[in-house]
Amino acid sequence: MRNKKTIFAILILGIILNVVTIFHTPKSASENIKLTFSLTANQVGNVQVFYEENNQFSEENSQSVVYQTVDEMQEMSFSMPANSEIIRLDFMEASADLKIQGIYFEYLGRQLLVEQDDFFEAIQSTNQVDKNLTEDGELLFEVNIDDPYIIMDISQFNLEEFSLERQKEADIYKKIAICIVLNVIIIVIIKYAHLFSGFILELFENRKLIFRLAKNDFKTRFAGSYLGIVWAFVQPVVTVLVYWFVFQVGLRSGDVGNFPFVLWLIAGLVPWFFFSEALNNGTNALLEYNYLVKKVVFKISIIPIVKVISALFVHLFFLAFTLVLYALYGYYPDLYTLQVFYYTICIFIFVLGLSYTTCAIVVFFRDLTQIINIILQVGVWMTPIMWNISILPDNLTWIFKLNPLYYIVFGYRNALINKIWFWEEFYMTAYFWLFTAIIFGIGALLFRRLKVHFADVL
Repeated sequence: MRNKKTIFAILILGIILNVVTIFHTPKSASENIKLTFSLTANQVGNVQVFYEENNQFSEENSQSVVYQTVDEMQEMSFSMPANSEIIRLDFMEASADLKIQGIYFEYLGRQLLVEQDDFFEAIQSTNQVDKNLTEDGELLFEVNIDDPYIIMDISQFNLEEFSLERQKEADIYKKIAICIVLNVIIIVIIKYAHLFSGFILELFENRKLIFRLAKNDFKTRFAGSYLGIVWAFVQPVVTVLVYWFVFQVGLRSGDVGNFPFVLWLIAGLVPWFFFSEALNNGTNALLEYNYLVKKVVFKISIIPIVKVISALFVHLFFLAFTLVLYALYGYYPDLYTLQVFYYTICIFIFVLGLSYTTCAIVVFFRDLTQIINIILQVGVWMTPIMWNISILPDNLTWIFKLNPLYYIVFGYRNALINKIWFWEEFYMTAYFWLFTAIIFGIGALLFRRLKVHFADVL
């Protein structure tokens, strides 16, 4: 009877998720327009793009790129606001012969290759620039020394219409992929409903014992030291200060706009500290509590969650410390800030699923502990946490977004800094929860299958 109710609830939830996925309309991001082209010239110099604001061009509303090597092709890339319609393209500071090819406008993640005829039609006026159309895809310009520029009307390219049309096509394929994966997961859960329901019910029935053991585990880690549990909070705070000094003061690489770098940094480190500590402790949970594993009557399935909750105590303190630090800088909590609790639940479930997998394997393969330590050392740089992903080319960022910790780290920053709701990142949210469901399912099944052998090996 219990299994029938569980299966019915899963089916209802599956139908709701499928409907939400199909009918959800992702919000288009307000991104900048990106202009890219390849330039070859017989002189070095600056190429500058001005974008119009209040019917005027100014140095504040411009970007400049230096052409560095004579007669070598160099990619020139410029960014301008999404509402830009008229731009001015300034070439060099001396007379030069220029060759331009591969002109692209990019908006909302879609690229538009500008044909030669369309490019010349968009030109409204020129000054000290003679242009020629060639047959091999190259545009030739002769630039004179006196203030050379081209003024273009880029509104005729209909970038928004073009990008949204392509985006709708991509959304259809994404939704189909999400629904397929979602339904496969639902089928697997229904097949093993008796195992999953029994596993979750076991944790729920022992919730009071779990909480008592978690508190005891947290206290005993620092038993015997004079400062006790204070050490649990000192280490992450010192680590943040060291990273801040190295990257902001030492290496001067804290380019995150006008936002204080230390606040941007701590928003990424808060979830990472919790993840790394919870995964390490959860992996070694059965080894540490081997005396409980050998007890026939003890529910050993509660041991990994005890370690994760123990790490959660430090995380909640560190989260409170972060909010106080933000307030000292003048950034006070608001409705968006409440999302940090949602993201805390996300990372809790994700790391718990991982812990059930790793703690079951490490009993038979002790080298896994060292492998996880190496992965965590690399992962802190690959997430990314201490550098801004915006410095990467757009065609590489998707690789880093495959990391589920990317969703968590940038979720904290969206809640505290960017003020973006989690449902606005629909595809990232769907990907994270599908990935987490798979990991948790694997962990639960693996743990239940192997637990009968734990006592023999330990």
